[in-house]
Amino acid sequence: MERALFDDVHLAFQESIRGFLMREAVPKREQWEQAGCVDREFWRRAAAQGYVGFAAPEEYGGAGIRDFRFNAVVDEAVVHTGTVGDGFTMSNDIIAPYLIDVATPEQQERWLPGFTAGEIVGALAMSEPGAGSDLRSLATTATWRGDHWVLNGSKTFVTNGIQADLVIVAARLRGAAREGIGLFCVSSGLDGFVRGRKLKKIGRLAQDTAELFFEDVAVGPDGVLGEPHAGLDIIKRNLPQERLSIAVTAVASAERGLRMTIDYVGSRRAFGGTIGSFQATRFALAELWVAAAAAREYIDRCIEAHRAASLTAAEASAAKFLGTELEFRVLDRCVQLHGGYGYMEEYEIARMWRDARVQRIYGGANEIMLDTIGRSLGLS
Repeated sequence: MERALFDDVHLAFQESIRGFLMREAVPKREQWEQAGCVDREFWRRAAAQGYVGFAAPEEYGGAGIRDFRFNAVVDEAVVHTGTVGDGFTMSNDIIAPYLIDVATPEQQERWLPGFTAGEIVGALAMSEPGAGSDLRSLATTATWRGDHWVLNGSKTFVTNGIQADLVIVAARLRGAAREGIGLFCVSSGLDGFVRGRKLKKIGRLAQDTAELFFEDVAVGPDGVLGEPHAGLDIIKRNLPQERLSIAVTAVASAERGLRMTIDYVGSRRAFGGTIGSFQATRFALAELWVAAAAAREYIDRCIEAHRAASLTAAEASAAKFLGTELEFRVLDRCVQLHGGYGYMEEYEIARMWRDARVQRIYGGANEIMLDTIGRSLGLS
């Protein structure tokens, strides 16, 4: 069934970025996994081609394109080319809305030109050692000292944490006129901002993920995104796009794994025939193909709803839950159908399987997705 989501301009963009990634990213995948990060020069080249921050206004180096279908094209291209790292989703889908929709004109002038040029790498620091998906339990504090804020606390599981030039930090207010959670922009080099370990993960080896520490870090009023007390509302407003982004990559990953496995079982011979000729194999892959096709339709509908500004938190949570649960189920079965080779690093399906596991955890654990959906049904 042909997808109706994309117009010709999106398909041309798709061809462009896939070609770029095949030339500039895929040959360096092993190098980046060994280094534990994607090199900054690649990021600058990607930005120069217009693949980073394209939603930003033209005066700040973007293209002024507020059409999530372009985000989806980039996200899917990363998956389908086997490119490593979460840099595009983090920048275009997660960080960009904070800088474009929430930042003041002065803040935009300060940060967006570097962001769209690939010179400023952003990170979002929300998770803490004692508070993962539960943002209301944040222990990091921002204390008002009359003319500036002082940040104290620690964050963990921060994507881009080692390389980030600008970190958006969620912190609980202290000594302010109103209680709440604020979003504070911490630039690299500020006194008291300390990067901890680059965390060793099971998968997504080329994506730097770190611990960050804030020890009496001074942030002026011009470093706060939005009203100081309104951080939680801003985060909640941006979460649907983040979760939709995860869903897009998850279904693309499931589709790629299925294609790989169909090719593999069609040529791998055992017991006098191809593995694909066995009824058990055909049934297993047919069931997964149907599930992936159905998930693709739902998520494409969510993309359309998001473009129309009508996507609800529950619908985005459903997309994230559906896509990531399907992704791991598909890839786990694909590894099984590859047999022993599916457990070998030299086989792409093995990397996809290990990289997929975290998708059910970040962006809000899938149990949180179910709770959000359940509450939307009036079950609270």
